[in-house]
Amino acid sequence: MKKNSRFIEIVAPIGVVAIIFLLVVPIPAQLLDFLIALNIGGSLLVLLTTMFIKRPLDFSVFPSLVLVFTLLRLGLNVASTRLVLRDGYAGKVINAFGDFVVGGSIVIGLVIFLILVVIQFVVVTNGAGRAAEVGARFTLDAMPGKQMAIDADLNAGLIDEKEARRRRAEVSAEADFYGAMDGGSKFVRGDAIAGVIITLINLIGGFIIGMVQHGMTAQESIQTYSLLTVGDGLVTQIPALLMSVATGLIVTRAASEKDLGSTAGHELFQSSKALTLAGGASVVLAIVPGLPKLPFLLVGAILLLLGQQRRKGEASEAQKKPERAPAPIVRPDDPERLLDELEVRPLEILLSPDIVDLVGSEDDLLTRVRSLRRKIALDLGLMLPPVRTRDSTDLNPGEYAISIHGVEVARGQAPAGRALALGDEAASLPGEMVVEPVFGLPGKWIPIEMSYSAEVAGATVVDRASVLVTHLSRVAYQHAAELLSREYVKTRTDRLKQTNASVVDELIPNPLTLGDVQRVLAGLLAEEAPIKDLEVLFEAMTVRARISTVIEGLVEACRRAIAPAIVARITGQDDVLHVITLEPASEQVMIEGLRTTDQGSQIHLAPDKVEAFMTSLKQAAQKADTEAVAAALVCSPMIRPAVRKVAVLAAPELPVLSYPEVSAAHVQVETMGVVTISPAAPAQPASRPR
Repeated sequence: MKKNSRFIEIVAPIGVVAIIFLLVVPIPAQLLDFLIALNIGGSLLVLLTTMFIKRPLDFSVFPSLVLVFTLLRLGLNVASTRLVLRDGYAGKVINAFGDFVVGGSIVIGLVIFLILVVIQFVVVTNGAGRAAEVGARFTLDAMPGKQMAIDADLNAGLIDEKEARRRRAEVSAEADFYGAMDGGSKFVRGDAIAGVIITLINLIGGFIIGMVQHGMTAQESIQTYSLLTVGDGLVTQIPALLMSVATGLIVTRAASEKDLGSTAGHELFQSSKALTLAGGASVVLAIVPGLPKLPFLLVGAILLLLGQQRRKGEASEAQKKPERAPAPIVRPDDPERLLDELEVRPLEILLSPDIVDLVGSEDDLLTRVRSLRRKIALDLGLMLPPVRTRDSTDLNPGEYAISIHGVEVARGQAPAGRALALGDEAASLPGEMVVEPVFGLPGKWIPIEMSYSAEVAGATVVDRASVLVTHLSRVAYQHAAELLSREYVKTRTDRLKQTNASVVDELIPNPLTLGDVQRVLAGLLAEEAPIKDLEVLFEAMTVRARISTVIEGLVEACRRAIAPAIVARITGQDDVLHVITLEPASEQVMIEGLRTTDQGSQIHLAPDKVEAFMTSLKQAAQKADTEAVAAALVCSPMIRPAVRKVAVLAAPELPVLSYPEVSAAHVQVETMGVVTISPAAPAQPASRPR
C-alpha cells in the first residue's frame, strides 16, 4: 500500500510536467494513440466517479483534475495538429474517427462535431458554470450561519469538541471546493472555445499545406486534411464533453447518503401512482393511429409492472408499522395529576398543546436534553436535575417556557410544522421577522417544506428542537448555581471520600458544613467556573477556612486553585487571553471605596463614577464582540468580587478575573482596552464673537 501511494505521489507531478512538454515537443503517432486512449478512459473514469460519490466533498480533487485534463486535451490538440499538418497522418485513432465514426463524409463529420460543440458549450458548460458560480456564492454566504449552527449543537451537547472541529473544517472545505469549482468551470468553457478555434485553424491550414507543399488538388487536400481534422476534433470533444457532464453532475449534486444511481432510482420510483399513470399513458399512446405500437406497449408494460411491485411494497411497509394504542383519558381533576402538578421541579419545560409533538418525534426532544445534561456535566461538573416536560394551556400556540423551581425564566417560540431560517437572507422569505433567543440573530419561522429553498438562498435553517435545546442550554449555564442541589453535593462528596477520605474529613463537618460547601460551589457556578475537580476545591477550602470561613473568601480561594481551567474556558483552543484592564487611578479609588457587608464586599462610588465605569466597560465589551474575540476584565483580587457585581450590569457575558488567576493560567495576554471611572468631560460650547 505504501509503495502504491509513493508511486502515485511521483506519477502525478511527472504527468503534469509531461503535459506541458507535450505542447512543444513532437511525439510519434503511436504515442499519440496511447495518450488519446488515456484521455478518453480518464475522462470516463472521472464521470463515473462523480456518479458514485455521495457528496461533492468526497471528490475534492475534482477542480484540479479539470485543469489537468484540460491541459492534456490542449496538448493532444497541438500534438495531433503538428502530425496532421506535417505528415498527413496522426495515428490510427484519429483515422478511425475520421473514416468509421463519420462514415468518411466531411459534411457528416462537421455536423456531428458542431452538434457536440453546441451540446457542450451552450447547454452543459454554461449550465455547469452558472451552477458552480451560484453554489460558490451561496456557500460563502451561508458559512457564518453554519458555524453558528455547529456552535449551537456543541452548546446543546449534541456533539463534542472533536466533532465540532471536524464539522467546522468540513464547512471551510466546502467553501473552498465550490470556490475552486467556480474557477474550474471557466477552464471547461475555455476548452470548448479553444477546440472550435483549433479545428477551424486545422481546416484552413491543412487545405493550404496540401495544395502548396504537397502539390495536391483542392479536392484531394480537402478530402485528406478535412477528415483528419474532423476526426481530431471529435477525439478531443468527446472527452471534453465527458468532463463537462461530470462538472455539471458534481456542482448540481446535493448531499446524500447514497450514490447518484441509488438516490435517483429510489426517488424516481417511490410513487406507485406515478408509475401506474405513466404506464397507462404509454399504453394509450400505442392506440393512437400512426404511432408504432410495440415500443409504447413495451414501455407501458414495464412501468405498470414497476407500479404494481411498488404498490405491494407500500402495503407491506404499512403492515409493519405498529398501530398506536389510544391514549388513556385523564380527567383534569384526577388526584394523581393534581399532585404531580403541585410538585415543584428544579428544571421544567412547558409546551403549548400544539407543539407537544416535539416529545417522541423523529428528532426527540428528550434525547437531546439527555445529551445536554451529559455535555454540561463534562463541562461544568454539574449534573442537571431531571428535566420534566409537560404541556401548558397558559401558553400561546407555538410557545414554550423554561422554569426553574417553578419560576419562569425564559420563553420562546417553536411553532409546529415550521423551521427557523437565520441570517440576513431570511428577509426575502415569507413571514414575520423574529429574533433568535440565544444569539440574537434575525430570522423567520418558515414552513418545513421551504427549508431547501431557504438554504439555497443562503439562510441557515434550524429545526424546532435545536432552537429549544439551545435556549435550554443557555438558561442552564446562567442558572447553574440555582440548580446545584444539596443532595448532589452530598453524592459528589461521598464519592470523593471513597478515593480520598482525608481531604473530606479535614473539611466536613468542621470547619465547614455541607451547606457551606454547597454555597461555595454555587458561587463558582454563578460565574460558570467548573466544579469538576472537587479534590482541588476541597483542599483550597480547607486552607482558606483556617483563616476565615466567609463564603466570598472561600470562593476566591477556589477560583485561584482552578484558575487554569477558568481561563481555558475563556480562551478556548487559543493560548491568547484578551484582557480589559482598569485604569490604575480608577482601581485605586475602587480599593479605597471597598466595604464589607453581610451581602459580601461592595464598592461605594459616586453615581457619576458608577455610570462612567459602566459606560466605559460596555464600550470595551462591544469592541471585543465586534472583533469576535473572547475577552475578560482583569482587576486586583481584593476588589474582584465587588467589581463583578457592578460589571454584570453593564456586560453580563464578560468574565471578571483577578491578576493572580491570569498569572496562574500561563497564557499569552493581550490588552485590548482600559476602563475608567472618570466621567467624560462635557463638550464646551463654541465661543461667539462679540
